[in-house]
Amino acid sequence: MTFSGKAEEAMKYYEANLPDARITQLVRYGKDHPMIGEGEEDLVLFGVLSFLGQEILFLDMDSKHPAPGFNWAQSLYLDCSDEAEFDAVFNGLATGGVVMMGPEPVGNLRKCAWVTDRFGVTWQPVWE
Repeated sequence: MTFSGKAEEAMKYYEANLPDARITQLVRYGKDHPMIGEGEEDLVLFGVLSFLGQEILFLDMDSKHPAPGFNWAQSLYLDCSDEAEFDAVFNGLATGGVVMMGPEPVGNLRKCAWVTDRFGVTWQPVWE
């Protein structure tokens, strides 16, 4: 996911609010990676968040080249293993965000939702 200066804030938020989410890598422009002089100091050159068996890559664009904003046309599908995990994921993402749908059963899915979090990233947690 590409941010305009908020990648580390988003990673820390997800780590604190989603079950078993963990930052596994965080490299900043400048001081953490001296071979790279481009970019604004302290922005994320690359970061990795491990969550629900997936690794999600994060990075920041600098103020001269801001990243385009997120929108609901693209979302991340989250396959939750049980209702407790679904509820924890949903509540973590909905805090400060916008619930676009659910949680509710749809077809043969026990619960699903469509949530845009406080950073503008849209997620679809599902419990089959």
